[in-house]
Amino acid sequence: MIRVFAAGLAWLGRHGTAALAICIFIGVALPALSAYLRPYLTFAVFCLLTLTFLRVDKHAITLRLRRPALMIAALVWMMLGVPLLSWGAIELFGLSTFGPQAILALFIATAAPPVMAAPAFIYLLGLDGTLSLALSVAALIVTPLTAPFIGELMLGPSLPLSVGGLAVQLSVLLAGAFLLSATFRKLAGAERLSRSSLHISGLNVLLLLFFAIAAMDGVALSFAQKPLFTLALTALTFALALLQIVLTLLVFAPASREDAYAIAHTCGTRNMGLMVAAFGGTLPELTWLWFALGQFPIYMLPMLLKPFVRIFCRLNDKSVTQQT
Repeated sequence: MIRVFAAGLAWLGRHGTAALAICIFIGVALPALSAYLRPYLTFAVFCLLTLTFLRVDKHAITLRLRRPALMIAALVWMMLGVPLLSWGAIELFGLSTFGPQAILALFIATAAPPVMAAPAFIYLLGLDGTLSLALSVAALIVTPLTAPFIGELMLGPSLPLSVGGLAVQLSVLLAGAFLLSATFRKLAGAERLSRSSLHISGLNVLLLLFFAIAAMDGVALSFAQKPLFTLALTALTFALALLQIVLTLLVFAPASREDAYAIAHTCGTRNMGLMVAAFGGTLPELTWLWFALGQFPIYMLPMLLKPFVRIFCRLNDKSVTQQT
């Protein structure tokens, strides 16, 4: 049984990126299970963070840190620039009239670090994911500093936690996951972890399935009772993700196209689950629905944007050929 389970994990690890897109639809199809698993969403996020730190490729990050200017610029843009633009839009266009639930949704969709599956999505598109990996890890580290600051600007007293409370919750989640992963790494050893990389990837897919099912609580009911509203909200989550990607592509146009797209896609896929976990797994109804529907662009955009990425990188190859 252990061998069969290990083989199953390895198979999931080999086909993980394709399986991720299916996870959210399974969650929608099992509403009763979603309601049952929702209280355990924070636990799922913690386990995913632990696996993330366990799988970090230190060598790949070190290579990127040798020329840190691009990564630092991307980090500042992602964790401060984009959220501050969102805050500016709230003030300029009077978006606060939509209520604190809508502003809270905008907060978690722009102030969160990228999902840790972002490098896998970049690799799936045939690009180098090391910049995305380094950026994702750096963003996780600075989140307890940047997210409370942005939350205070956007929401003020409407923030579900105090600024200090949010910083502490995020720090506890990240520090706990890092220490647990360090313990596993020391007990298992680098060689055994390397041999088990596919099994760890498979376990990651199972946890993502657990997370997706828990996150989809209420989505099926919303589609049944308010189909047009739910579809419109889904479209808005796609629009916000695409807007972040397009703006980032424009900002980092001077970089190579591969690096610019890696930064852009990483910026457009936010780890809203981490923010939800920091709030104790509870959110107002509209904000939770946005968070749940926001998983669709995260897991579907890599496949939807693949033709664009091929053209984008092909143009770059032609320009390089012409220059040489």
